[in-house]
Amino acid sequence: MRECLSIHIGQAGVQMGNACWELYCLEHGIQADGTILGNQAPPKVVPETEQVDSSFETFFCETASGKHVPRAVFVDLEPTVIDEIRTGTYHSLFHPEQLISGKEDAANNYARGHYTIGKEIIDTVLGRIRKMADQCSGLQGFLVFHSFGGGTGSGFTSLLMERLSVEYSKKSKLEFSVYPAPQVSTAVVEPYNSILTTHTTLEHSDCSFMVDNEAIYDICNRNLDVESPTYTNLNRLIGQIVSSVTASLRFNGALNVDLIEFQTNLVPYPRIHFPLTTYAPIISAEKAYHEQLSVPEITNACFEFSNQMVKCDHGGANTWRVASCTGETWCEGRQRGHRGHQNPAVHPVCRLVPDRLQSGHQLPAAHRGARRRPGEGAAGRLHAQQHHGDRRGLGPSGPQV
Repeated sequence: MRECLSIHIGQAGVQMGNACWELYCLEHGIQADGTILGNQAPPKVVPETEQVDSSFETFFCETASGKHVPRAVFVDLEPTVIDEIRTGTYHSLFHPEQLISGKEDAANNYARGHYTIGKEIIDTVLGRIRKMADQCSGLQGFLVFHSFGGGTGSGFTSLLMERLSVEYSKKSKLEFSVYPAPQVSTAVVEPYNSILTTHTTLEHSDCSFMVDNEAIYDICNRNLDVESPTYTNLNRLIGQIVSSVTASLRFNGALNVDLIEFQTNLVPYPRIHFPLTTYAPIISAEKAYHEQLSVPEITNACFEFSNQMVKCDHGGANTWRVASCTGETWCEGRQRGHRGHQNPAVHPVCRLVPDRLQSGHQLPAAHRGARRRPGEGAAGRLHAQQHHGDRRGLGPSGPQV
């Protein structure tokens, strides 16, 4: 079994984790107390027969009494947000020692989270992580949930990532991060915190999936008809995205079945590890009963700016790297939907990523003297798009056509 440990840090990370684990339980038929519904309990069979899908045990640990406990740690420097989990619907799901809180918050200050208040609690957190890692037969790595703008999410995350790199240097570390948005800001020092944590964690993170509140707000308004989205609405939408990204880790399948494959398929260079996530289709429950979208429509929607989870301008990008992380449209249907983004006569393709449909996405005009390189990948309901600009000074440019 290849287990993954989830670490939720700060208010954003804890609230995202609350939404994610609620969705995980619904997907796997696990009740709020950690038990599986009677008619959904898997029969005991020999593992070699592969008759039972027990892949969700990468995220859950089963006790002797049949209860399933999440392989997760929730950390915050002040107790308010974690107390909501301790008294919430899923309070029986988590082990009490997995919910770690301090007495004084970081006050949106990176230095307090990294150097002062954070150092008082780091040993307790690492001790719990070691204990959970010892319970794993084959630890894959860590999924870290946090924000870039908060004091705990930036400062304490940087400190923890440094310590994890020392103690678990061979393990993969993936981030699910909330990046500050200029129009939706909770503190004026968010840009400073973001710069500091990006600089500190750049060498310690293998892949970082980013979202920002402004993009999520707009999607809730436009696609889900929610006039005034709350943090609950935003976190549940983020939870849906995280669930789709991690589905291949929790269910049997041949696509992205290991954390290292996310890095292999989406990261062109170690320091350029910030995929841009898009999700499609996103429609309200009322519309879902009256609309039927084709595979080409879903594929095209994944390339639309309005479905991006981060509002950013990538018009100057020279290369697109596109890979599908999930979706049951892998086959002829997805190839038909992908033809609109593929023109081998104009953009010759080369096989850089194994087991992917090849594609040459429409590239912008290259700078004078610059060389164009092909894009490749597969399109589906969920895409992680890695783009980068002029490669001068970034080292070898890889295989050429």
